[in-house]
Amino acid sequence: MAQVHINIMRDVPTVYRSRDLQIYLTSRFLSTVAMQILSVAVGWHIYDISHSTLALGLVGLSQFAPMFLLTLPAGDISDRFDQRKVLTGSLMIECICGALLLALTVAHVESTTPFYFVLMLFGGARAFSGPAAQSLLPFIVPQERLTRAIAWGSSAFQIAVIAGPALGGFLFALGAPAAFGSGAVGFLLSGIGTILLGGRRRGAQQITTSSLERVKEGIRFVRHRPVVLGAISLDLFAVLLGGATALLPVYARDILHVGPLGLGILRSSPAAGAALVALSLGRRPLETGTGTKMFGAVLIFGISTIVFGISTNFLLSVAALFVLGASDMVSVFIRSALIQFATPDAVRGRVSAVNMLFIGASNELGEFESGITAAWFGTVQAVVIGGIGTLLVMVLWMKLFPPLRTVDRLTEVAANAGTMR
Repeated sequence: MAQVHINIMRDVPTVYRSRDLQIYLTSRFLSTVAMQILSVAVGWHIYDISHSTLALGLVGLSQFAPMFLLTLPAGDISDRFDQRKVLTGSLMIECICGALLLALTVAHVESTTPFYFVLMLFGGARAFSGPAAQSLLPFIVPQERLTRAIAWGSSAFQIAVIAGPALGGFLFALGAPAAFGSGAVGFLLSGIGTILLGGRRRGAQQITTSSLERVKEGIRFVRHRPVVLGAISLDLFAVLLGGATALLPVYARDILHVGPLGLGILRSSPAAGAALVALSLGRRPLETGTGTKMFGAVLIFGISTIVFGISTNFLLSVAALFVLGASDMVSVFIRSALIQFATPDAVRGRVSAVNMLFIGASNELGEFESGITAAWFGTVQAVVIGGIGTLLVMVLWMKLFPPLRTVDRLTEVAANAGTMR
């Protein structure tokens, strides 16, 4: 087995502080609320300008392209430098992006092109903030508290995803500048909170390999662990095909006729279901039958997507999205826990980067896929086809990754966390 070529001399001894997790959760909450506000505002504004589902798809592509190029190198940087500084810098750039979107709306720019350029910068910043934030958690809480910390982190994230879209819809109803300005402020406050974090810090490092080789080590680590690879790739293709988020402005405006406030409720509904599950997992984490429960959750996710796709009733659509989010949270929790337990400190940033690249592909590239298929087949048909595709992926992955299907306890994957292939 190939060995890690980063020699970490020793971690700087630091006493864990109980307030660090609180600061981390608050900062994560603020940045996620800000991101959701901007997402709702950009989606509605772009569709309002263009009346094009393809234009909505390009919103996702413009963010995914820089994320695809930068996420893996960003993971290496998170392994070499203090994640707090990397995360703070990224949040400040995201704050600037919010300010630029505010400036474009105040200037009454009617072309979508400048918005796409700002979203590319935003995607580049997210490429660095994702791996830094995800790899930071084990450095601010002891391992015996990690499972619950992951669940509480997921809860904070999902509560923010509930509040953010609803708040974004309300602010956008007041005017696009109110929404974009509030998003910028949220990122600013999150960055200030990140600066205050304590916890473990890396000691001196001796780097003996190139950046490219270190990136390859992170990819190799994931590739040789079927349980981890199966979990993150299952989530990738399930959400890539089944995600209907990019098309919600179309449903809100043209199918359900509920306006920007209704769009905020639709965007919040999956997070409401996810938050309920995350809070439950925070109190009672999954202990047995992990693999079976993950595949069951994907089954429910696919069915809920199909129900939402064909619904023309607002309440039924909200309910379908609620169930969709609840089932997705099970998959998110299992994937996050598997990665944290199976990954040694030396490669947390790079493995988190691989995971974030998969997440980016499922979300932002999924938005582009939704826009393209909606332009080809129609909005409703695109969502239904995506839900059917999710069910087919679930069946295929059960055959391709039997270790994932049969894994019982999350802690089973921690046995070999100190070695790499």
